[in-house]
Amino acid sequence: MNVARSPTAVRMLRNGPASRVVRRRLYAPSPVVIATTATQCDSNSGRLQKPDWNRAVSEAEKVVGYPSSFLSLRWLLSDEIANVALHLRRMVSSNHPLLKTVKELLSNCQSNMQAWGLIVLLVSKAAGHMNVDSSADEDKSGVLRSQRALAEIAEMIRTSHLMHNGLINIYREMSPKSVDHDDMSFGNKIGLLSGDYLLANSFYELSMLKNQNLMELISSALRDLSEAEFVGRRDSQNNPLPSPFEPLDRKLGSTRLRFNPLQPSGKVRGGMPLTPALRDWTRRNVLSAGSLLGKSCQGALLLAGHGERLQKQGFLFGKHLSLAWQAYLDLEPFLSGSPYSLGISFNLTSAPVMFHLEHDSSLFKEIDKGINSVQDVDYVKVHDVVIKGPGINYTKQLQKEHSEKAMEVLNVFEESDARTALSNIIIAMDRE
Repeated sequence: MNVARSPTAVRMLRNGPASRVVRRRLYAPSPVVIATTATQCDSNSGRLQKPDWNRAVSEAEKVVGYPSSFLSLRWLLSDEIANVALHLRRMVSSNHPLLKTVKELLSNCQSNMQAWGLIVLLVSKAAGHMNVDSSADEDKSGVLRSQRALAEIAEMIRTSHLMHNGLINIYREMSPKSVDHDDMSFGNKIGLLSGDYLLANSFYELSMLKNQNLMELISSALRDLSEAEFVGRRDSQNNPLPSPFEPLDRKLGSTRLRFNPLQPSGKVRGGMPLTPALRDWTRRNVLSAGSLLGKSCQGALLLAGHGERLQKQGFLFGKHLSLAWQAYLDLEPFLSGSPYSLGISFNLTSAPVMFHLEHDSSLFKEIDKGINSVQDVDYVKVHDVVIKGPGINYTKQLQKEHSEKAMEVLNVFEESDARTALSNIIIAMDRE
């Protein structure tokens, strides 16, 4: 099989070259040269600059051949989505969380995970395929059509989950003077039906791939998404609250997985100790995001005919990339000049808050005010306390370690433009 590959792909692994896994070359050299963001230079110093996020994603899309988000014309122009858009117009004057969710989904920025499908396709191209009838299932980019379908399925499940999370609990006592209960109820119906539509379509597309092992794998990821909603304490609107930390030797109920998401995947030099706060944060975010991305990458390699060993590497890459991404987002409210210091609400189970609570449990006194509603918490006070504590540095270290682990997994793939694009996306997340 001959698939175009850039012979000038640039390696930007943060820890330098690691041990290479010797295997059959899946890509043949090609005279085509694909520019990567890794080659951006400072004209004054001549030094390589860290890739810009938007450019890194744009160049990665060129590698796989097209913008990978399922929010493409074939979806946006469907009758069902057109009807949803009409109903959303009726909600513009309301304050339903669904509007914020839709706005974030449509914006192409680093604060959301719209690049999930892109990650799955890049992993697919970086690994190549074996023992597959490529003439019947391959397009010009070297990615199988079934892998493209899986990338869309992953994004549909993710988007469905976000829409379902936008539903609110309506009760008579919830700010009766400022909330129109009819508008909130209508917003809930649209959010529920839209999420159900995407979820139903994702499993219809999955069934069309006619792969029982893949069906089982993605179904277990959906189970993990559901389980994430029952981890720890919640307020009346199901917003998460940190719980008092339990001993590390507590047995977890969800262990019967082909690749247990919570299982340690090897130590990184200078790795952080597995404290109760880190265990709690990891469990929440693996179940709510890392499992789906990891198993989607694993499923892409399964479709390509790779063995279980390489499939596991695909899972680990998706898992660590997702956790690095989450740590990156958790740091945003605590950056210098952030508007969150003015009292804007943020995630109380973010890594900086969790690490600080482990350092100083007295902050629980303020957070416990959010038992009925997280809006009762004094976010200015929490922000001021956390920003002066050790949680920020711990979170930066956490993000760095998961990025390094994701980089290490990339070494199992042959050097290619797809692998370079993945490394550029990881580097673009670095806060330093």
